[in-house]
Amino acid sequence: MQSDACVIGSGVIGKTAALGLAQAGYKVSLLSPKHDSALQPADSAQHWDTRVYALNDVARKLLESLKVWDALDAHRISAINGMVVNGDGSHAGQLAFDAYGAHRSALAWVVEDRHLNQALDAALRFSPNVRCIDGVGSQLIVDAPKGARVDFFGPDNQADSESAALIVGADGANSWVRAQAEISIDYRPYEQRAIVANFSCSIAHQGVAYQWFTSDEGVIALLPLPGDRLSLVWSAPNMLANTLLGETPLALAKRLSDLPGQPFGSLLPLQPETVRAIPLALVRAHQTTAAQLVLIGDAAHAIHPLAGQGMNLGFADVAALLTTLGAAEATRDCGDARVLARYARSRKEKVLLMQIGTDGLQRLFASPFEPLRIMRNVGLDLLDKFPHVKRQLMSHAAGDKF
Repeated sequence: MQSDACVIGSGVIGKTAALGLAQAGYKVSLLSPKHDSALQPADSAQHWDTRVYALNDVARKLLESLKVWDALDAHRISAINGMVVNGDGSHAGQLAFDAYGAHRSALAWVVEDRHLNQALDAALRFSPNVRCIDGVGSQLIVDAPKGARVDFFGPDNQADSESAALIVGADGANSWVRAQAEISIDYRPYEQRAIVANFSCSIAHQGVAYQWFTSDEGVIALLPLPGDRLSLVWSAPNMLANTLLGETPLALAKRLSDLPGQPFGSLLPLQPETVRAIPLALVRAHQTTAAQLVLIGDAAHAIHPLAGQGMNLGFADVAALLTTLGAAEATRDCGDARVLARYARSRKEKVLLMQIGTDGLQRLFASPFEPLRIMRNVGLDLLDKFPHVKRQLMSHAAGDKF
């Protein structure tokens, strides 16, 4: 089989890339193992996905351009109108952001992973330029003059292959494509896991997200869901994560209810009670392109979730790739080395700044050194007094000029 582009990956970023390339006029194949995003109906009022994303303007505009955003159920999306960041200790600093001050309709939009996957699945089914292949890659062979070839095993363990001018690796932090291309990485585990769960709150959240940076318990974030519901993302040190996973969801809710300055009142676990843990690590690929190959999303860069920007970086990758290909000369195909080099240059600085920023914040707030704790709390309070600087930070988080 032959395609212009073969996207490898079963997640949101891979599906978005496949859809974007197809709508740009390329013949696309999407190779991924069979997934279960359709097993639980997204409109089930009794079930809210524990994995959510706070999508910025770049992500929303990209999904709008692909006709996916308007296909989402608006009743399952919550706008973040404000965010309050808290330090720790007896004199905790505080930094507040709001959409009004940033001259934006919202700071971000909280969307469930399953909900977004199902909307993308539906769009892909109706896209004439996309062929979805259920399979697992076994070998990647790149031969620049003739194109790249992916060998894979299908549903019945039957060997098959797919050739393309461009291979798009969107298969996550443990990328098979990256390993096949022998692209080395910088890898550092944070010795933390993201504990995710959903709760109801007794006091309306008003679309405001709260975050607590602590030196001993990690970073705790409560994001608004539709109605009086909240989504927890707690980046907890491994030992604490084990403790949290061993407790009942009700005990976890009690911990959250007792957080200092917590404005949401009493919290209760949403039914069915589900708590998940996701290991956290810094992953930085030494290169994001190779002969007829490009890495996007977590395959290229995985960052700490404290700023909620990991998924947004992936969407910005897709947007930049589509923009670069759209501006390329008609004589060059989508796997042309010069075109891919332009894409790599367009993303290098922006991704590096986000990686350095999130990693630096994680190191800064993880330190128990008391003078440093005092300095960072004072820093939060000082930063809160400079609206122009806050607008610059919000503009960067929103992905302006991705």
